[in-house]
Amino acid sequence: MKTLKFRLRRWVNAFLVAWLAGSVPLFAQGTDLTAYYSYPIAIGASFLAWQPLGSLNTSYQISDFSGMVEVPIQTLPFLRPFASIGITRFDGLDKDFPDKWDHDRYYGSLGVHVASRFARNFEVGASGSAGVAEAIFPNIDPSGTVGSTYLMAEGRGIFCLNPSYAFSIELNPALRWQKSLSPLTLYDGLFFSMGFSLGFRFGEDPDSARSLIRSLRLSDARLGPAYPAMRGYYAETGLGEVSIENSEKVAITDVQVQFMQPGYMDSPTLSTTISRIPPQGSVTIPIKAVFSDKIFSGEGARKVTGELILSYLRSGKPAEQHLPVTYELLDRRAISWDDDRKVAAFITPQDSALKNFTAHLGRIFRDEILPNWNQPIQVAMQTFSGLATLDLLYQEDASSPFTKVKGSSQAVDLVNTARETLARRYGDCDDLTVLFCSMLETRNVESGFITVPGHILPAFNTGVRAADYALLHPDRSMTIPVDGELWIPVEATLLSSKSGFLAAWKRGAEYWTANEGTRAFNSARKAQLTFGPIPLEERDLGLQYGDMKKTVSLYDSAVEELGNLITRSYKALAEKSGNKQDFNKLGILSASLNRLNDAEDAFSRALRLDAKFLPAIVNLGNLQFLRKEYSKAASIYKSAIAQSKSAALPKTSLALLINLARTYSALGQPALAKEVYSQAVNIDPERAREFAYLGGADGSTSRAAEASTDGKVLFTDEE
Repeated sequence: MKTLKFRLRRWVNAFLVAWLAGSVPLFAQGTDLTAYYSYPIAIGASFLAWQPLGSLNTSYQISDFSGMVEVPIQTLPFLRPFASIGITRFDGLDKDFPDKWDHDRYYGSLGVHVASRFARNFEVGASGSAGVAEAIFPNIDPSGTVGSTYLMAEGRGIFCLNPSYAFSIELNPALRWQKSLSPLTLYDGLFFSMGFSLGFRFGEDPDSARSLIRSLRLSDARLGPAYPAMRGYYAETGLGEVSIENSEKVAITDVQVQFMQPGYMDSPTLSTTISRIPPQGSVTIPIKAVFSDKIFSGEGARKVTGELILSYLRSGKPAEQHLPVTYELLDRRAISWDDDRKVAAFITPQDSALKNFTAHLGRIFRDEILPNWNQPIQVAMQTFSGLATLDLLYQEDASSPFTKVKGSSQAVDLVNTARETLARRYGDCDDLTVLFCSMLETRNVESGFITVPGHILPAFNTGVRAADYALLHPDRSMTIPVDGELWIPVEATLLSSKSGFLAAWKRGAEYWTANEGTRAFNSARKAQLTFGPIPLEERDLGLQYGDMKKTVSLYDSAVEELGNLITRSYKALAEKSGNKQDFNKLGILSASLNRLNDAEDAFSRALRLDAKFLPAIVNLGNLQFLRKEYSKAASIYKSAIAQSKSAALPKTSLALLINLARTYSALGQPALAKEVYSQAVNIDPERAREFAYLGGADGSTSRAAEASTDGKVLFTDEE
């Protein structure tokens, strides 16, 4: 007995060492291994050495041998019903009557194993069973053999080592309860055992070469060519489509499709999940790809091979396939013109080289800014002048001129980024359009682009209402209304000191008008929601900017020319109508162009027509503010306050109070500024919030101190 216990203990220790040592590196597998290594049927044999948990009439050596047939539920492979038969031998150790109490029990039982495989070679679980046994006592009665029937219930723990798919070795701690149905109740109660089992599982090893599941095949693949500039589009919409066919006679379920491009992706991209592909069925799916910045590192077109990773279940068993797909990856500058919006990917407002250039322009135009005139058109003029002094050369692509590739989904064009065009000092119409738009966006002016047959040109949003086109140009056809706001087209191929901003504007408008049936307009910002800007390395290119004096001279000439054009138009209208409102509008326009004497004359003409015309009075005060004659401005504003209380002109009253508060702030009287500002808040709290600094307790904020120097006032043309 001691020898048996010693051997059993040694076997248990050896089993635990192997079980624990092997489980650690495999514990992290994410596959459902229980389903993966499932089997249709298994047989096994067990040995247990029982020990009573109570006292018997004498000591016994109790040995148990059994056989088992197990049939797992295929849809729930962790549930494994079984039937077993066995024999339990009680060998009495009574020295006086060594054979009297010896007997054998023959039993049968039904039960279920519940087990989970957590690593390739290991599983744990438990089982429960119930059955009946017949005990045979050959020596208890001299008159003959005595039998006794017992009811049994048994529970076992399962610690299983699977050296291969077919073979299993189990360590089984067990409890058995038994109850006699005869008067012989000596053996009723609980018994404990530590035993082991050997098993053989029928089926096909899923890890063997012949059993690898290859249920899916690629019936068609339409990927690429891939344009690096469309990286964002591929992540959202897809690089192309593939058709996957189920070649099995059973359905494939829980399909997961991923795409991986070694060298250009950091990790696989999940394209889609499919709940079920029917037998012999097929599906067509888009293949999404999240490329890394490395996609922009290559020059020229090249063939690359990616990988489709297909994970799925076949009859409950997990499978994974890797299918190669080859397509063409194009040059980082490549584009096809089947969708004009794609060019927006090359508009790069965050380019550090452009930021340096526009910062340079901001410095040289610091004293040229007209704070009361349209800011987008000033930025556009400054940008045009800065680029014009670089003497950029218009030159078509030798291999793929825009005139030939426009509208073709097959032809490939090359578009340079703004920094590349600046470095090269030449480009075709798409290169120059990208440059101009990128420069505008860097200074927060909304840009767009217009395509007509064989040509592309930039445009920008002035923010002016469509009804107020005369503020920009007397000719309505020179502007483009988009969603209620006016855009200005610019011919980027005229970016030279020989032409000028107005000539480029006029040519752009001519393109728009002449191609009414075939033209197309796109906002760069809206297009970039689909075709996001390409990333660029942050570095200064060491560009040589144009002559500063020449740049400022070009800008001043453009402002002067345009100012003359629009003020002449307004003056002619006012002279013809003789209307005080028209003279007031002329004065506002002249003041915004810093033509203060002309503005004063226009406001005076309006007041000669109506001496109590409040908007003109307020605007005359604004002229004194712009001249920094703050005391005179305050005097005019205060004289108008009494009149404003009886006039039903809320916008004019608001402008009057805000301007007076700013004047007090400029005069160093913060208490009065605060008092007047509070009255403005009562009229229009939302509009007044822009000037909240005027409501400070002591007016000591830096913003209030700048009130007299920012040069911006609220003009009014309320009727």
